Amino acid sequence: MIKLSRFAMASALALSLAAGAAGAADKPADKKAAAAMAAAAKWPGLPPGTVEEYAVMRDGAKLAGNVYKPAGTGPWPVVMTRTPYLKDGRIDKEHDPDGAKMRDALTKQAKHYTDAGYVFVLQDTRGKGRSQGFYAAFENDIEDGYDSVEWAAKQPWSNGKIGLTGGSAMGITANEAAMAAPPHLKAAYVVVAPYDLLANSYPGGVLKEKDVLGWSKGQGVSDEVLDTQRRRVEDDVFWNRSAMSTNRKYIQIPIFNVGGWYDIFNHGNISNFEYLQNQGAKGARGNQKLMMGPFGHGNLSGNLTYAGFDRLNLASDQELRWFDYWLKGVDNGIMDEPPVSYFMMAAAEKGAVSPKNGMRTSANWPPANREVRFYLEPDKTLSNKAPTGEGTKLSYRFDPANPVPTVGGANLTFERGPMDQRAIPARQDYLRFTTPALDKDVVISGPVKVELYGATDGPDTDFMAKLVDVYPDGYEALVLDAPVRARFRNGRMPDQVKMMTPGAPEELDIDLWSTAITFEKGHRIAVHITSSNSPRFEVNPNTGEAAGGHAQAPRVATNSVYMDAAHPSALVLPVVYPDGK
Repeated sequence: MIKLSRFAMASALALSLAAGAAGAADKPADKKAAAAMAAAAKWPGLPPGTVEEYAVMRDGAKLAGNVYKPAGTGPWPVVMTRTPYLKDGRIDKEHDPDGAKMRDALTKQAKHYTDAGYVFVLQDTRGKGRSQGFYAAFENDIEDGYDSVEWAAKQPWSNGKIGLTGGSAMGITANEAAMAAPPHLKAAYVVVAPYDLLANSYPGGVLKEKDVLGWSKGQGVSDEVLDTQRRRVEDDVFWNRSAMSTNRKYIQIPIFNVGGWYDIFNHGNISNFEYLQNQGAKGARGNQKLMMGPFGHGNLSGNLTYAGFDRLNLASDQELRWFDYWLKGVDNGIMDEPPVSYFMMAAAEKGAVSPKNGMRTSANWPPANREVRFYLEPDKTLSNKAPTGEGTKLSYRFDPANPVPTVGGANLTFERGPMDQRAIPARQDYLRFTTPALDKDVVISGPVKVELYGATDGPDTDFMAKLVDVYPDGYEALVLDAPVRARFRNGRMPDQVKMMTPGAPEELDIDLWSTAITFEKGHRIAVHITSSNSPRFEVNPNTGEAAGGHAQAPRVATNSVYMDAAHPSALVLPVVYPDGK
């Protein structure tokens, strides 16, 4: 086994909360729990013999798991999910007071695997549910994941071939176990999960405030601990320790990554696929799959939907084909198919879905494209011609006490998706740059960025960018959005942090992540620039204080966007030319 550093994954998803996340205190689990957990009564419809079993970790902690077996005699291959959300189901007192809906969902999930000839193990992670130990979000899941996989491989009902599956937090635990390279782990199916929790929680150095705090508080994290987490974006020791992206090199298995264009972890699934497919270790390189759909971390909000594709089915036939190939040796052709499948979005308003919407395939990500720059102009248009002249800029006053409200985006705990940006009224600190109506379709697939030249009259501020599809009727559909904190323009490590010189323009590149969309003929492409987007992102007080600092009162900043020959601010799109021209 390769020895890995322990991750104190902090920040959003929270990352926290390794530092004291409110988990359960050490608690004894029933030593043998009733080998047969009254499955027939508790989990109606499952085969006889469903039991609760305990896997013993290297430090002696016992982790509880429900073991669902197919009918008949084994041994069988095993699919495992490791969850911090309780294997017996969290009780929703408002919508599911007796837990019947959750039990039904878990029963269906288990039957999905057992009917296909797999043992399914659903395990509580350390300190959660009926498992022993102290819960610190994602801190122990490398070692515990390794030990749990190897425990499953040795059980009499197992044939020694183990697969991991899960979405969101369960996808994170699957990735972490894969980094430990347990010898009996043969494949994983990972849905909407990041490659680096800290980076995902602080895109551009700015805290995803609503999602991080909302998720963390839901896990019982105290305000004091959360305040500590805010400062960790500038903690180089913590940053190095928690960087999952530096440990992907240890992964030695095929992984099928599934992500959503409006998901909070959009970048993670794509980044993991790209690295492992092209640079991964033996066993991983060349054996990866990626699927991207038009969904978020839950249902999309607003008027735009993509019929038949906007809901994510975690227990899919595609997943079974993946495990059948890698765990059962079934030659079902899945590895003969292109490594990448992705949904090309196009017009989709009030159920009128354009025929240009649909799945596409590619040999890699991104598909072949060319970078095309749309330059910001002082008349608030976008042009293909680079600017001339000197000193051209647009300025606005950014008051932290009056931030721009969030309308849609890749959110977790509140409304998400391609919502109409017209809900943001005209304001002096919100700049909309727009092309004329397109005379032909513009198709993009790949990473999007804004090369922004900005200035401020203080030591620090934020700039935000949005990519928007403007419909002929005026609907402003949000496609992507992201921030950059000016002092982190060169990076977030202490030796990279640099305050702004008041009034001096600096290049502040904004990584908007990736998408695939057709801006249809008659639509317009827009980029919106501002300095806040609350509560999606934490508001910058413009003082230059470390994250979470409160010693200085917030100040109103005068921020400027430059657009001249020396400072050609531009939206950079990965344009696909089907004819190669």
